[in-house]
Amino acid sequence: MLDSLFNYLQSTGFTSITWHMVVMWCICGILFYLAVYKKFEPLLLVPIAFGALIANLPTLGVVSGYEADGQGLALGEGQGLFDYLYLGIKHEFFPPLIFLGVGALTDFGPLIANPRMLLLGAAANVGVLLTFLAACIWFTTGESASIAIIGGADGPTSIFTASKLAPHLIGPIAVAAYTYMALVPVLQPPIMRALTNDRERRIRMQSLRQVGRLERMIFAVSVAMVVILLVPAAAPLVGMLMLGNFMRESQVVERLLKASQNELINLVTIFLGVAVGITMRGQSTYHPETGEMVIQGFLDPSTLKIIGIGVVAFGISTAAGVLMAKTMNLFMRKNPINPLIGSAGVSAVPMAARVSQTEGVKYDPSNFLLMHAMGPNVAGVIGTAVVAGYFLSSL
Repeated sequence: MLDSLFNYLQSTGFTSITWHMVVMWCICGILFYLAVYKKFEPLLLVPIAFGALIANLPTLGVVSGYEADGQGLALGEGQGLFDYLYLGIKHEFFPPLIFLGVGALTDFGPLIANPRMLLLGAAANVGVLLTFLAACIWFTTGESASIAIIGGADGPTSIFTASKLAPHLIGPIAVAAYTYMALVPVLQPPIMRALTNDRERRIRMQSLRQVGRLERMIFAVSVAMVVILLVPAAAPLVGMLMLGNFMRESQVVERLLKASQNELINLVTIFLGVAVGITMRGQSTYHPETGEMVIQGFLDPSTLKIIGIGVVAFGISTAAGVLMAKTMNLFMRKNPINPLIGSAGVSAVPMAARVSQTEGVKYDPSNFLLMHAMGPNVAGVIGTAVVAGYFLSSL
């Protein structure tokens, strides 16, 4: 009887608990708190946190290669439940599907009506390029490129890039990217205020012209063709983004549009979040035959570097957008740009645009900046995808 009880206790997961697991449980608790009580990107932080919790329990039949002592095959090579979910990241079809939904949900009209907003989106990606150069001090070029995309505040693009150039860092990179996306209302306003004066914050921009249906459809097709011809590696992201937007503007595929805006993007968001979370194991995982690191442990010291570099990258991107708007005003005195919308050049759609609106009404309650800010916001999405495509094709 006692032997049976002892054998049963040995078969439970309690004997496999390590301090790494306990620390990761605390980190998961923090993510749950941010998602549930602070409402910071709950649609993604909840599945990411739950996936991370599962990854740091002694599971069986869930993730092969993470069982026993953490040594084993790479995710996507075994027979566990989440091995199959992870294939959506490994084979790069979750991020493009997210982009399909984003395109279907987003109005590109403000960018079409005011093409100079492309410059603000391009300026915001300066943070990505500068961060790449800085990250090369500590990381390989592939790892640095993946970390740099965090500066664009674009979670799907960060995951898409990391899945090719630094798959062992997907967990830290994804968590940093989505955390900073969620913290846009906290991180951006101090930078915006520091770089602008009271007069600039009160600038009223001219009303945007109405953009016709045909013009919108031509824009979606043209951008897809031009970007893919220039940067073929960006095709999965930009192609699906523009497909979603073309369906929106064509007004003839309502069923497909609603599916892209609701069921599809919601389902993929769950799978993407859990698949990312499952890579957040406290200890590093190594391939049993080659000894090569498959997934870097989340508690590795370099994770702190990634998080630190990410917030600096995001700050530089925000500042670059604001400064570009101020520079453009030196040459466009008759139709100035409110520099507050320059911060929307990062890819957090539509959160960054809302921050521009919120900051603007503090100084002029009747100043409506939201639609103007959507121009650089959309430009930032396209720009970050192009930069990611360039990294993928060159590295």
